[in-house]
Amino acid sequence: MKKLIVVGILAVVVLAAFQSVYIVGEGQQGLAFQFGDPVRVVRDPGLYFKAPFIHDIVLLEKRVLGTEPQSAEYLTLDKKRLLVDHVSRWQITDPLLFYRTMRNETGAMARLDQIIAGRLREEIASHNFIDIVREKREAIVATVTVGAQEAAGSFGISLLDVRIRRIDLPTEVQESVFARMQAERDRIAKRYRAEGEEQALEIRAAAEKEREIILATAYAQSQVLRGEGDAQAALVTANAFGQDLEFYGLVRRLQVYETILGEGSTIILPPDSDLLRYLESPVLVPPADVEAVTAGD
Repeated sequence: MKKLIVVGILAVVVLAAFQSVYIVGEGQQGLAFQFGDPVRVVRDPGLYFKAPFIHDIVLLEKRVLGTEPQSAEYLTLDKKRLLVDHVSRWQITDPLLFYRTMRNETGAMARLDQIIAGRLREEIASHNFIDIVREKREAIVATVTVGAQEAAGSFGISLLDVRIRRIDLPTEVQESVFARMQAERDRIAKRYRAEGEEQALEIRAAAEKEREIILATAYAQSQVLRGEGDAQAALVTANAFGQDLEFYGLVRRLQVYETILGEGSTIILPPDSDLLRYLESPVLVPPADVEAVTAGD
């Protein structure tokens, strides 16, 4: 019986010893309550003592926390719909005020998201769509951060930063925008193709004209050169044959024979035809006859 009493006393002592200490971690801060009333705020990490079974300890985060809510839809000044995805970074700076107003981090995140979303809605509604996308994004974020910091301070929270991670159009709006963009690009492409075809036709026409001019000029030059060559050849021939009229008459008659006396040819001539003179006798024609043949040719 005595042993059981001793064991019970030791168990109570051990339990009381465990209930007399608590640990605040490196990234934590604590609150000590006595019957629901705060009696101590602990901001530094370490081992601390408390009255067992009397004091209640609440540990809160001291590190920087973040919120990443789902994308929400907003309306711009020019009545354009936008999907905005924002993030925020915050920290508990007054743990007692935070506990009294928010109780825990989950409630604080939800409340902080509502504050930031309300500020974003006001700012986006005061700017046009194109300004938000191009150049007003940073200014909007700065204004939202300042406005939300004032509201967050009343909950013991220090809002460090607010950022817009992504701005997008709703799905049904994206499809119409993409279709309009595609139609515009197709129109521009068709215009460029038409201009290219027009330029190609102009270039082909100019090249064809230049080709015809070059061919005509070359043909004219060739005819001139051919005429000059023929004239020079005739002059050379005349000079050559003029040196021996008998030989010239013989050559002319041979050319005539070559032309008219082909294979299978039939020619009917009178017996005294001058054309048959060289066929009857190879003797050269007298000069008078040569002159007559030349004149007849």
